[in-house]
Amino acid sequence: MRRAVPDATITFVGTQRGLETELIPGAGYLLHTVDMIPFDPSIGAKRFLLPAALLKSGAQCRTILREQGAQVAVGMGGYPSAPVILGARMAGLPSVIHESNAVPGRANQFAARLTPHIAVAFDRSRAHLSGGQDARTVGMPIAASLARLDRAGTRDEARRAFGIPGGARLVLFNGGSLGARRLTEAAVGLAECWRPRTDVHLLIKTGPAALDDTRRRIADAGAGGVATVVPYLDRMDLAYAAADLVVCRAGSATVAELATVGVPAVLVPYPHAPGDHQTHNARVLSDVGAAHLVPDGDVTAELLADLVEPLLADPTRLAVMSRAADPGTHAQAADLLAAQVMRLSGLTFPSLPAHPDLEHTA
Repeated sequence: MRRAVPDATITFVGTQRGLETELIPGAGYLLHTVDMIPFDPSIGAKRFLLPAALLKSGAQCRTILREQGAQVAVGMGGYPSAPVILGARMAGLPSVIHESNAVPGRANQFAARLTPHIAVAFDRSRAHLSGGQDARTVGMPIAASLARLDRAGTRDEARRAFGIPGGARLVLFNGGSLGARRLTEAAVGLAECWRPRTDVHLLIKTGPAALDDTRRRIADAGAGGVATVVPYLDRMDLAYAAADLVVCRAGSATVAELATVGVPAVLVPYPHAPGDHQTHNARVLSDVGAAHLVPDGDVTAELLADLVEPLLADPTRLAVMSRAADPGTHAQAADLLAAQVMRLSGLTFPSLPAHPDLEHTA
């Protein structure tokens, strides 16, 4: 949107509970907060308060939209997005929702009943949304550095950046922004098993909280030569370019990134995701042979060794997995979604990428 309309006014709606209170103002955008509770059965008796909370926060959003002079409301699927779409309906404004997961969350299942304008990251989520048969598959917006990544051309630079020994196969363990205990435990065990080897290397992202303990355990196991432990990765483009195989969760952004850059993966869905949506996300890649799906409860160092070692020893098989991934439209998703938003406000997106779904008028 900023590239298309540099002076556009873009504001956000959230709650006081989430990271948005830091991240959005930190990025230079205005954040409005509303009184909304999660669409979550685990909140127990509070679930009976949900209709009243939704009406209250919807009215708050209607006021925000009118005061901002908004032309379009966009819901990205988090629970604060539901009152935004409701508020737009109350204010008589057009709105669009984007569903990023293969199985939609409760907020978008509700919001889809309030707007005919639905965009999805994966085709298979259409069946779970009211009006989903008319949804537009635009992909999942990903970072520009990944959208344009030349994995083969960047590989040597990336391996130097992480200090990967020449000729060693690299397995990247990526547990998300906060890490994943199950994956970290398996990675430590695998590093201990592989500690005498020089032909493989592990890059383990732990999240800040588990960093010191993981480094200590790797050192105590004498596995420092085969494993590098980092709290986070600020250059995912280099991490993907350096890796021969990724072991990770199956969030929608991660699946879209893997599909776009073509890195073979072992996907371990987070078992407590609402609607088990990470398993459905993982199947987008596993069903076509671009990844192996391993249930969280089955993940051990021994199982990963049995699965990963034959893959690393067979470059042809890894190449087949890489080619099996369908890059889809994730690299263009931000532009495609922005174009749909602009059509609803009567504007034309400049240099619109070719995409048949956007030939329709809004």
